[in-house]
Amino acid sequence: MEISYASPSAGDLTYSSSTSSGSSMPYRPVKIIPLQHPDTTSYGSSGGGSSSSSFWSNSLFSGWWSKIRGMTIIDWIGMVFPCFCWIRTYRWREYLQVDLMAGTTVGIMLVPQAMSYAKLAGLEPIYGLYSGFVPIFIYAIFGSSRQLAIGPVALVSLLVSNVLSGIADSSDALYTELAILLALMVGILECIMGLLRLGWLIRFISHSVISGFTTASAIVIALSQAKYFLGYDIERSSEIVPIIKSIISGADEFSWPPFVMGSIILIILQTMKHLGKSRKHLRFLRAMGPLTAVVLGTTFVKIYHPSSITLVGDIPQGLPSFSIPKSFKYAKSLIPTTILITGVAILESVGIAKALAAKNGYELDSNQELFGLGVANIFGSFFSAYPTTGSFSRSAVNHESGAKTGLSGIVTGIIMGCALLFLTPLFEYIPQCALAAIVISAVISLVDYEEAIFLWRVDKKDFLLWTITSTTTLFLGIEIGVLVGVGVSLAFVIHESANPHIAVLGRLPGTTVYRNIQQYPEAYTYNGIVIVRIDAPIYFANISYIKDRLREYEVVVDKSTRRGPEVERIYFVILEMAPVTYIDSSAVQALKDLHHEYKSRDIQIAISNPNREVLLTLSKSGVIELIGKEWYFVRVHDAVQVCLQHVQSIKEASKTSDPSPEEKPSFFQRFLKQRGEDVLVANLESGSSNPSDSMHSDPQLEPLLFRKP
Repeated sequence: MEISYASPSAGDLTYSSSTSSGSSMPYRPVKIIPLQHPDTTSYGSSGGGSSSSSFWSNSLFSGWWSKIRGMTIIDWIGMVFPCFCWIRTYRWREYLQVDLMAGTTVGIMLVPQAMSYAKLAGLEPIYGLYSGFVPIFIYAIFGSSRQLAIGPVALVSLLVSNVLSGIADSSDALYTELAILLALMVGILECIMGLLRLGWLIRFISHSVISGFTTASAIVIALSQAKYFLGYDIERSSEIVPIIKSIISGADEFSWPPFVMGSIILIILQTMKHLGKSRKHLRFLRAMGPLTAVVLGTTFVKIYHPSSITLVGDIPQGLPSFSIPKSFKYAKSLIPTTILITGVAILESVGIAKALAAKNGYELDSNQELFGLGVANIFGSFFSAYPTTGSFSRSAVNHESGAKTGLSGIVTGIIMGCALLFLTPLFEYIPQCALAAIVISAVISLVDYEEAIFLWRVDKKDFLLWTITSTTTLFLGIEIGVLVGVGVSLAFVIHESANPHIAVLGRLPGTTVYRNIQQYPEAYTYNGIVIVRIDAPIYFANISYIKDRLREYEVVVDKSTRRGPEVERIYFVILEMAPVTYIDSSAVQALKDLHHEYKSRDIQIAISNPNREVLLTLSKSGVIELIGKEWYFVRVHDAVQVCLQHVQSIKEASKTSDPSPEEKPSFFQRFLKQRGEDVLVANLESGSSNPSDSMHSDPQLEPLLFRKP
């Protein structure tokens, strides 16, 4: 729908006192689209029923509430037990074989890795096996990802070791009790966040922070395993300097046999991993790497019995028994690490799960996934497991092996159970350096130097964030590194929010499209008018910056690209508000102040394309009536048309005087003048200040606005 808008006379404006009532000026209606103003009466609080309906229709939970109301019994079962979704659609002939193969492959990979990560956490290897048993079965029931492989991981193991080593010695029973208690606390927090749908909180942590944190953590993990290669103890720390000092100070105790064996096994692991990634027909080598390392190391020890190579030792046989976590008096000191491990679970596990779901063509609810991880940790803590989460490497192997459903996880759990029941006597002769090589091989891929190169090339700010996080994590410890990284990341977010991008718009030649004049230098602006686009919500934190920029645009005028009637100053400020999704009360008050400030200097504000919520806020606060409904437009071009006619009226009024009776023009003179006014208006709309320009211009390049004959 379009209407003809006859621009108000100059007498309607505050600066019209100088205009002459007898002045002759072009009078042409311009065609604009009317802006639909909201009816605020329907949003009132009167009437309990309408108020309640309005609340639910505008609530953040409206979509969620409507989804709940439309759910069937099957949907409810699927929401509580996500496994029900793939069980009732399981294709036995198509899925069974690949699920069995994938589960077996991951299980073979998990057994040695679980023992290695338990040693990294400062626990006995058996607790790694326990952590890879019960949680897997629970996750298969409550987890929504069909390819995610959960269990012990290197980063969480390092976090467990870092916090517990400051409370108890790793040889004490208290150390093990606290690790199990930590699993319970992590599980409870994950369940709470999943139920309250709070997973979005972690979105404020930049990917640069995660990459820098994992890179530094991987280096610390690799160095912490050096003691099994070197043959002597080094200081347990999450900071790189004490570890390096400890390595150097104990160099006189260096032993060659574990170093040679560990290095050879590490080379074999890396070679198998590389071949498995680069060649599809050798994909199985990637999963067989950890098992190969264990078999080779155990075989060598059984044959040669080297005394200088330390072994894993006796491992209890049998499944874990039910027990309630103890030592709750230390729970308060474990809260920071609980939050940190939960954050890692959200960022890593949920991120991997969503990526795998997209590749396999099904939807995944991140909050349901978080709840599934929490339930797995809670049940695991009752069976002597320490915190578990999704694994990058094992999930990738599971996906590449063709896993289709959670049945692959159940198969992995069965293999872990068989290992606990029948194979633990064989694990006694596994060399410690072999397990250390497995850990180092796993974390090498976490050193994300390619990300640093990419960030340096693309965004120096993100590279700085990556550098700050990795450096502080290396030299000041994990907790401080994460806090500093998150703090700097939030500071960047706040700075960007408080200093939004604001662009001056110009008209692209031959169109009615207005774009940033910095991005499109060919775009031209109009004398007396400045068009500003605000690319962010307007609220208390950025309104001061926005007002300062508007004042700057009023004073600093680039006349080289300006067209239209030549006037000395700005008379109109057009605010393009299409990108503005929200405006708060502070911004509304500031907008009122800005209007009064402009009014005192004979400047009119025009607002273009505000969305429904913004327009409703402006209407409720009285800003629409204050500025005037006639100054709200659907398009920037509509606002420019109206403002241009006002600018032309101002120019004509300033230089035209009343003709004397004896100077009354003849009919022929009036005819020539009318023709001149027509040309003038055409030039005004096309942005030309030279009348001769329109005589030689192609009307298709500068489309004229509709005008009545």
